Amino acid sequence: MSDAYPAAGVRPGDVGMTTSDRRASAPRNAATPSSRPAESVVDLRSDTVTRPTAAMRAAMAAADVGDDVFGDDPSVNALQERIAALLGKEAALFVTSGTQGNLVAVMSHCARGDEYLVGQSAHTYRYEAGGAAVLGSVQPQPIEHQADGTLALDAIAAAIKPDDSHFACTRLLCLENTLGGKVMSLRYLEDATALARSRGLATHLDGARLFNAAVALGGDPFEQAQAIAAPFDSVSVCFSKGLGAPVGSALVGSRELIGRAHRLRKMLGGGLRQAGILAAAASHALDHHVARLADDHALAARLAEGLQGLDGLTVDPPQTNMVFVSVDSAYAPGLALHLKEHGVLVTGLDRLRFVTHLDVDAAGIDRAIAAVRAAMTA
Repeated sequence: MSDAYPAAGVRPGDVGMTTSDRRASAPRNAATPSSRPAESVVDLRSDTVTRPTAAMRAAMAAADVGDDVFGDDPSVNALQERIAALLGKEAALFVTSGTQGNLVAVMSHCARGDEYLVGQSAHTYRYEAGGAAVLGSVQPQPIEHQADGTLALDAIAAAIKPDDSHFACTRLLCLENTLGGKVMSLRYLEDATALARSRGLATHLDGARLFNAAVALGGDPFEQAQAIAAPFDSVSVCFSKGLGAPVGSALVGSRELIGRAHRLRKMLGGGLRQAGILAAAASHALDHHVARLADDHALAARLAEGLQGLDGLTVDPPQTNMVFVSVDSAYAPGLALHLKEHGVLVTGLDRLRFVTHLDVDAAGIDRAIAAVRAAMTA
């Protein structure tokens, strides 16, 4: 694995910047270099913790803006046209978050009393506060995942309700790619959506980390992203995870579906005014931060390799930018706290999640490895 990464303390997205540039790009409440600890925190909790690079901030500051509620913010309109074309759909809608994008998608596909099929561990089902049920009156039907993160085709078929007044009407299949860092094959996506269509269901993809999946498949990431999106009626994609923007996602689909989603976004309080400042960050990310996701994947592999062979740990081989580590009960209660005390942030207790991203370099990964090894061999 190549060690050609920036030195510790230099953010990968800021390579080539001067010291004054980096100071200008730091959050206003960040410590100055003179007061910053000798070793900064290595934050591996999520790829949502990234900060905009100086170049992204410059793009945001220079954004041409208007009132997006009136539909006349040129930067938002340009982003929507671009992401729709990139993913091979007719139209797109800029939304505040992946949760909002998934919610308006489900509500656009389904009516009150309908049902959507979804994985038991899918973000749309487990981590979005039950929004589809609470706000859309759309019932989720969770399905257990297979070991590779997919939903078995037989299980999908069995979950579709008959046309009987006792049951909710099954209208939609929701899949997620990546799921827990795992990449779904194009063949599986085609087979699952074909099954759904054959039974009269619409299909939605939670593609929060779609570009991670696209990069992992190899080849041109934009061609792979379009191939991933192709069999779905709607797709949500997040700009504020691995792509490094501060806010925002997009929902893509047919013009008719996006028209319904636009009304629902307004209903849910998601109408924004001069949102071009945020859209400019997303456009910058599409220009500069897609191919570099391969660096995050390489760092995840570096981390997994560094943790192999430790008694008390079972490391799942990463496919993208997430490393999951199961921790023996003897070590689980204190390991995450030990890491925090040594400047490494993760999530979980007996199953830790490490997520690599734009703000983590090889030196940070090596610090995390060293901290884990120190705890496990003490």
